[in-house]
Amino acid sequence: MGLSKTEIFADEQNEIALFAKAFGHPARVAIIQHLFKLNTCICGDLVDEIGLAQPTISQHLKELKQLGLIRGTIEGTRVCYCIHPDNWLKMKTLMISFFNQDIPETDCC
Repeated sequence: MGLSKTEIFADEQNEIALFAKAFGHPARVAIIQHLFKLNTCICGDLVDEIGLAQPTISQHLKELKQLGLIRGTIEGTRVCYCIHPDNWLKMKTLMISFFNQDIPETDCC
C-alpha cells in the first residue's frame, strides 16, 4: 500500500479522516460509549466491560488519546481515562458540518 499523501489534502480533510479513524473499530466505539456512560474509567474496567485483552484495550486507548478524543491521568498504578471535552466538541462540530452537507438535486447517474 502506498503513502496516503496527506499533504495534498486540506487540513480539514485530514482532520475529518483522523477523527473518522476513531470510529473505524467497534472496540474504540465501545470504549467511547463506556467513557460517556461512566464519565471516568480505569483500564481494567474496560477489559471487563468490553471483553478484549488488556494489551488490545491499551492499544485502542493509545489511538484515541493520540487523536485527542480522550485524556488520561495517572493515579498510582492506574490510569484513569475520560472524554476530552474540548476536543470532543471540536470533532463533533467538524463532523456535523461534514455530514450536514445536502445532496444536490440532479439527474446524475
